[in-house]
Amino acid sequence: MIPEELQDIIDEADMKMDDATAYLKKEFSHIRAGKANPAILDGVTVEYYGTQTPLIQLGNITVPEPRMLMVSPYDKSTLADIEKAIMAAGLGLNPMNDGDFIRIPLPILTEERRKELVKIAKDKAEQARVSIRNSRRDANDAIKKAVDEHSLPEDSKFEAEDGVQQITDNHTKKVDEMLSHKEDDIMTV
Repeated sequence: MIPEELQDIIDEADMKMDDATAYLKKEFSHIRAGKANPAILDGVTVEYYGTQTPLIQLGNITVPEPRMLMVSPYDKSTLADIEKAIMAAGLGLNPMNDGDFIRIPLPILTEERRKELVKIAKDKAEQARVSIRNSRRDANDAIKKAVDEHSLPEDSKFEAEDGVQQITDNHTKKVDEMLSHKEDDIMTV
């Protein structure tokens, strides 16, 4: 039985590791895999009345075709600004303004670009793994400190560290599965 003080540390580490995997999932949604996905434009901000505003707040982003995104702004006067922001975002997209909305055709990914995207995905996954390992280290340090401060039995320290290692392994496995799925998604033509 793990003492409550140590269980709290384990639970906190688990939450931090959950945050790391949630962040990875968000990062993966920004990596284009050939199919149109409105999440590609999540990081795009547009200058709107002197303020950087997320594109999602300025209009609807839809997927009319598998290789096309369409932005329908709420305010037609922002069309040119939205078009500039998409080009400046460094996503390799060429928006087309037709006066009412912006069409964004997604170019077919070359083999070279696909490999580049896989490399980016691997880097993001490694960042998540590092974050998970840092959470494990912080939790183990907190466990050692709590055992000393509360004069808890040495066995409870080892039991708690095993619990932390178990959740670390689970989260690392989850990251590996997410990466594998994303790689398959990117490399599928």
